[in-house]
Amino acid sequence: MNKIVKNAQEATLGVKDGMTLLFGGFGLCGIPEHSIAALSKLGIKNLTCVSNNAGVDGFGLGLLLANGQIKKMISSYVGENELFEKLYLDKKLEVEFNPQGTLAERLRAGGAGIAAFFTPTGVGTMVSEGKEIRNFEGRDYVLENGLRGDFAFVKAWKGDRFGNLVYRKTARNFNPVVATAGKITIAEVEEIVEPGQLDPDQVHTPGIYIQRIFKGEHFEKRIENRTIRKA
Repeated sequence: MNKIVKNAQEATLGVKDGMTLLFGGFGLCGIPEHSIAALSKLGIKNLTCVSNNAGVDGFGLGLLLANGQIKKMISSYVGENELFEKLYLDKKLEVEFNPQGTLAERLRAGGAGIAAFFTPTGVGTMVSEGKEIRNFEGRDYVLENGLRGDFAFVKAWKGDRFGNLVYRKTARNFNPVVATAGKITIAEVEEIVEPGQLDPDQVHTPGIYIQRIFKGEHFEKRIENRTIRKA
């Protein structure tokens, strides 16, 4: 089965207004930057986007925010994006904050077909307001729902035409769980190899989860805050 598509524009066909989209990446590391750029040109609106971060001004999900395409963000850490802050404070963006581990587990649960789970994280804080609290062995836990998306977008180092993926180093962050939680999952990769060239022991996302894959060109791989030693 050949899941290769020509480019990001072809990969994003079928994404429509009002959909829920999942994005891999941590900060700017391992984000599906080509897919996001293609989505920014589609003109789709009222999106619910799930991502640990919200990109930065002018890059990553910051592009969709600038276009007014995102109605709601489900995120953990968003502190690098000034536009996000402004939209939120101006009540032009709905935000659902999640503890980082809870967000990862919500995505993992969604991909595993688990509707909801109990976690002690957030009990007694704003995170647990309006949610079911249950006591297990003397400790309170809050009920959190699993997360699924209409489309999921991930970025990997290598992949084959079957959709098997290998992530490189820190890019193996939210990408593996996001890949499992989309009804349609799109992977952009730095290199496409022939089936059999990937060490089966090193495949992080099996191709069963991937519907479309394409080779990206000229990844920027930006750094949020570059720090260098003083001369």
